[in-house]
This record gives sequence, structure tokens and C-alpha cells, in this order.
Amino acid sequence: MEHTQLDTWNKIKMTAFLRLYAFAKIPLLSAIRPTLLEVSEKRVELKVPLSRFTKNHLGVMYFGALSMGAEAAVAIKAVHAIQKNKNIDFIFKDFKADFLKRADGDVHFICDEGAAVLALVEKAAQSGVRENQTFHSYAVVPSKDPNLKIAEFAVTLSLKKRAPKV
Repeated sequence: MEHTQLDTWNKIKMTAFLRLYAFAKIPLLSAIRPTLLEVSEKRVELKVPLSRFTKNHLGVMYFGALSMGAEAAVAIKAVHAIQKNKNIDFIFKDFKADFLKRADGDVHFICDEGAAVLALVEKAAQSGVRENQTFHSYAVVPSKDPNLKIAEFAVTLSLKKRAPKV
């Protein structure tokens, strides 16, 4: 499913999928109200609004909300790929963040490694053993400077094909 900028209808559908999945599986993620802006073979971009629920006492985005956005930017590609092969479980094994600037507006999280995420899902489906790979994403505040990274993230995605039920 190749998209660049999502048209309005696909943006609504994909965002609804993300929010429903989050509500069912990770309720805390649904509380930050992520919106998908772009999904392509290689790239995912999602927005987390600066709101009462995502702000800290200084009026900037709390690092927990930043972390959830970074995780979701990588996970959305894995979730979509796993929907086709429901026998795979995933979890994040580790997380590294470099917070470079204040997140004082709506934050866009971008992962340009979508093809590698899809390849890891396929590898896990074929191998049957746990597969781990580190992926990188970054965050920007477009209302301030769309080219200035405010944070960089490295998360290790861990996937394993579920054993058949006996």
C-alpha cells in the first residue's frame, strides 16, 4: 500500500485504525490522540498534539508523550504488516532518546525506515525465532521549524512468530 501524503479519507481511516488499536491494546497511547499524516512503503509520519494531556509543568511536551510518539512511528508499519500474518507478536526491547530542543508545539514523529520494518516482520515470519532490529526516528515541531529535529530516537523492535496452539 503505497501512499505519500494521505488523502483525507485515508487519513481518517488510518488514524481511526491507529486510535482503535491503541484504545484496545495500549490505552495510554490513545490518550495522546496520535494522528497519521503520512504512510508509505518507506516513511511514517504521525502527529501528537500539545495538549493538557501531553504537556508537562513547563508547558512543553512531556517526555513520556514524546516516547510514545517515537514508538508509534516505528510500530505502525509493524502492526499493519502483522495484520496479514496474525501469528507474530512484537514488543520494544530497548529505547534510546536524545532530546535536543523543547517540544513547544504539536510534534510530528517521523520514521524513514518503513521498508526495513516490513523486512523484519517477513524475516520473523519465515525464521520462527525471535528477531531484533534497531530503528531510528526523529521528532520536529513544524510550527516552529519543520527542518529542526527536536529529538532523535532509537528503538529496538523484537518480533517472534507465535507457537501454534495445541
